[in-house]
Amino acid sequence: MAVKAANKNIKKILRKMVEGSRQRHEKLSFALLGYRTTVRTSVGATPYLLVYGTEAVIPIEIEISSLRIVTEAEIDDVEWVKTRLEQLSLIYEKRLAAVCHGQLYQQRIAREYNKKVHPRKFEIECCPMARYI
Repeated sequence: MAVKAANKNIKKILRKMVEGSRQRHEKLSFALLGYRTTVRTSVGATPYLLVYGTEAVIPIEIEISSLRIVTEAEIDDVEWVKTRLEQLSLIYEKRLAAVCHGQLYQQRIAREYNKKVHPRKFEIECCPMARYI
């Protein structure tokens, strides 16, 4: 079910990016990058973070150096590996936090939905003649 939802969202992104079907293959990698690096409201994290344990480096961060890129460029390889291993060791905690966030999100959605639902009571007669007895 989640795969169908993801594919539907990627198709929506592609439709917005291209005019005709001939350009889809050229824009697919950009659509996937956008999809993978966008925070999902339901889990409070990006799909990329949940898979790799760190946020993706997007192309603009390389062109216009972000603080993260500058910091990583200044550390030596040993320190970078150590930092990366620390990030990977925290991946399970990040995933668990996403699951908890998802459960809270579902509860919030259900609560809002239930506010709009008006319960109805139906009386069922087992026999139409029962009321005359």
